[in-house]
Amino acid sequence: MPKPRSNDKKPQRRDPAGTRQKLLTAARREFANSGLAGARVDEIADRAGVNKQLVYHYFGDKDALYLAVLEWVYEEIRAQERKLNLEGLPPQQAIRKLIEGSFDHLAAHPDFILLLNDENRGGARHVRGSRKLEAMHSPLVSMVSKILREGVRAGIFRKGVNPVHLYISIAGLSYFFFSNTPTLSAIFGKDLGSAAAKRARRKHVVDLVLQALRP
Repeated sequence: MPKPRSNDKKPQRRDPAGTRQKLLTAARREFANSGLAGARVDEIADRAGVNKQLVYHYFGDKDALYLAVLEWVYEEIRAQERKLNLEGLPPQQAIRKLIEGSFDHLAAHPDFILLLNDENRGGARHVRGSRKLEAMHSPLVSMVSKILREGVRAGIFRKGVNPVHLYISIAGLSYFFFSNTPTLSAIFGKDLGSAAAKRARRKHVVDLVLQALRP
C-alpha cells in the first residue's frame, strides 16, 4: 500500500526584519534610479521578491518607505563618522579625517547623491518631517564645535569659524565634485571619474579646508 505523500514545500518562517530590509534595499535602488515620483511600488516588491501588500504592511505608503530609505542613508554617514573616532585626536588630524571620511563615503555611495538630489527637488519635504534625522545631526555639530575650540586653544585654528558652515563646506566641496563629475569632465576635457582624479580632488579639499582654518 503506497505511503501518503507528504507536502514537499515546508511553510516558510516569517522573518519581519529580513523582509523589511529586503524592501528597504530594493526601494533604495528604485528611488535612486527613478526618484520618488517615478518609483513604482510594484517594482520595489518585485525586486525584494515579496508581495506588494507587504510594502504597505511594513511602511504604510510609498512616501513613508522613501523617508525610511533617506533615514537609512543618513544613518550610514553618521555611523561612518562615528567609526572615525575623532574624539581625543589632535584638532588638525581630526578635521583631516572628517574631510577624508566624508569624501570617501560619497565616492563609495553614489546613490546617496541621487537620493538627496531628488529630495531637494521636492523641497526636503520628507527630511523636514523626520525627528530622527534632526537628532542625528546634533551630536555631529557638537563634535565639530569641540574640535574647533581645541584648535583655537592650541593656536592652530583661527577664531570665529561656525561649525555648521564648516561642515557644509566640507560636504559641499566633495558633493559637488561627485554630483557633477560627468559635466565637469566634459567641460574640462578630463576624466574626473578616474581614480587619479579622485585622489587629486581629495587632497585638494583637505588642503583647502585646513588652510582656511589657520590663524
